[in-house]
Amino acid sequence: MGRELKKSGALRLERVRIAVGRMTAVEPESLRFCFEACVKDTPMDGARLDIVDVPVTGRCSRCTEEFRMDDLSSPCPACGASSIVRLTGTELKVVSISAA
Repeated sequence: MGRELKKSGALRLERVRIAVGRMTAVEPESLRFCFEACVKDTPMDGARLDIVDVPVTGRCSRCTEEFRMDDLSSPCPACGASSIVRLTGTELKVVSISAA
């Protein structure tokens, strides 16, 4: 990321915003700890890591109801069907980067 700062003409990294789905098996506090350790004593030192928690949602294959899932075996709350397509919850991506 340091090279990207130089290419953009920015002097320092201010903030990184990351979306983390609940099913990624990524512990947000561990991610934060690793981020802080990686940026320490670099031009990115002091940058803030914002973590956006993405819940697990699904869509019923029978009635197309979209809903938040408490676990992977959650039936459709509208019709009770068990054939659910997972829509969100596996994301792990950078949403935005702010530099000055």
